[in-house]
Amino acid sequence: MRIPAQSVCTAIRDDIVSGVFRRGSRLTEEVLARRYGVSRVPVREALRTLEAEGFVVTRRHAGAHVAEPTAQEAADLLEVRLLLEPLGAARAAQRRTEAHLKVLRGLVRLGQERARRGPSEDLRSLGGWFHETLAQASGSPNLITLLTQLRHKIAWMYAVESPERPSESWAEHGAIVDAVARGDAERARLLTAQHAERAARAHRLRGQTPTARVSGSQHRVNMAGGRA
Repeated sequence: MRIPAQSVCTAIRDDIVSGVFRRGSRLTEEVLARRYGVSRVPVREALRTLEAEGFVVTRRHAGAHVAEPTAQEAADLLEVRLLLEPLGAARAAQRRTEAHLKVLRGLVRLGQERARRGPSEDLRSLGGWFHETLAQASGSPNLITLLTQLRHKIAWMYAVESPERPSESWAEHGAIVDAVARGDAERARLLTAQHAERAARAHRLRGQTPTARVSGSQHRVNMAGGRA
């Protein structure tokens, strides 16, 4: 059975984001095919996709390498997210389904319960699911794709400090969902912009000290499809 290039792409991207493949390191089709248990054809297709996304660069006579983004490029990503996430929330207020609302409310409820115990990795994952669902609720495939790529690249470039008061962060999530549920696009846009701006302050470039903030194991590809 031919393994989809999308699944291979997801696996390579995940390993780049997690640091298995360090910035500037070479990515050879032969080694990648052996690592993920696939042929070189889907690896080649995946590398082309990752190059278009900005994770990989191809150097003449040197082949494919993991990209080495600059600090300015990383800062630009946060600025773009500050523009796109509020737009996604406004669209969600206009296009969300009851299924989207049910999931969003469930995530807020669970996040608020976990937040009472203090910062944790569970909260980070729940926050990611919340924003992914909010993007899905926008009903815009192009916007969903852009926001998904932004999340991947920001997670690759930045470490995020846990909020000192996670309950306040989840209260903001709840207010966003309330605006989306009422169909109040402008309120959803404003609340999401404020939330995204506060969240951006907790980001710091990987490899820098916590004060420098912004204003591995071998595995085979999951044949059922990649992670979002």
